[in-house]
Amino acid sequence: MSTAVLSSPDLRRLLVVGFVASTVRWLEMLAAALFAYRVTESAFVVAMLGMLRLLPMGLFGAFIGGAADRFALRSVLVLMVACSTLGTLLLAVLASLDALAVWHLGVAAFVNGVCWAADNPVRRMMIGIAVGAERMRSALSYDVASNNVSRILGPMLAGLLLSHYGVASVFWLSAVLFALGLVAALQTSQGKVSILPNHTNLVTSITEVLVWLRGDPRLLGVLVITVIFNVFGWPCTSMVPVIGTDFFRLSPRDVGLLASCEGVGGLVGALLLARSAATAYGRIYVGAVTTYFVTMAAFACAPLAQWAAVALLLNGAGAVGFSVMQATLIYRDSPVEMRARLLGVLTVCIGTGPIGFTYLGLLAEALTPRVATAALAAQGALALLLTWRYWAPVVRPAPFRSG
Repeated sequence: MSTAVLSSPDLRRLLVVGFVASTVRWLEMLAAALFAYRVTESAFVVAMLGMLRLLPMGLFGAFIGGAADRFALRSVLVLMVACSTLGTLLLAVLASLDALAVWHLGVAAFVNGVCWAADNPVRRMMIGIAVGAERMRSALSYDVASNNVSRILGPMLAGLLLSHYGVASVFWLSAVLFALGLVAALQTSQGKVSILPNHTNLVTSITEVLVWLRGDPRLLGVLVITVIFNVFGWPCTSMVPVIGTDFFRLSPRDVGLLASCEGVGGLVGALLLARSAATAYGRIYVGAVTTYFVTMAAFACAPLAQWAAVALLLNGAGAVGFSVMQATLIYRDSPVEMRARLLGVLTVCIGTGPIGFTYLGLLAEALTPRVATAALAAQGALALLLTWRYWAPVVRPAPFRSG
């Protein structure tokens, strides 16, 4: 793929919004994890902060997807970024007054999670509108590449700021970044893209897409894999700061460097996908998830920080293959009138992550963070194997739906 897709002004602005949101997410996730672990010394509490960030996806994802058909997407995007900015400002003020508590971080994680739940049915839907279905994979590859740059910068900056200036500096930087994202969101094109009859209510529109999904085993398989990844895979990332601090005895700065390795691997993988002519999307999708589980188990079992860093590099490549192909398969293989709602259902499937975060937190308390992480990744690989008949249609070629 060429860089021609980047000629779209709206795409560039949407990439900026996504980059800002992702950078802040990784800044705050590492800072919150290290702060909470220092205060409570509980891996379970750290996992719960990750759970609260994902919980809104499961609770509100389908409704946001259904509602996205009824409102100007730009207005929803601006509201999403503005709410995140306000929440981060409050955390910055509390931290500066030395009044920050773990429960504040939990509330903020939930509020920012609500905004994150709108990313697929709002911002990524706008990306599809800006570039068209034919260039969606390339656009999403650049989107994920920019997100992985943020996964490099976010943990590194968080580690450096925590080491030298304290947790308040992380939130002040996050507020400044969100302000830049708000400016970019305000400059995107307006446009209500609803193609639903005005009399169709929200519950009916959600019911319609669920009924339709039952007849499409390919997209159903994409969602099955999404659930497996988010229950058994994604929660493992919450243990990276814990393992780096407890087992490898790293400083906050070095924990940030270790966590950023996943972003480096993801960036390389995203750029390769953006320029690749490969069309076996389903096979890449399944292979990426398998790679993720194997490399996450390798990270948990690594005896040295250097080996753990290599495992995270490969893990990032697996994560990016999953992320790019997940949204691309949904967007390309669904009817245009279903896309926003299907991306909302996808968000609900991502929102099953809190189950995994809770389970991992309990395992980490009962065993150790390293054993718990390896065990969860191994169970994910087993779950993928046991459900192969449900996602087998994903690896078969499917007709392309334009629009």
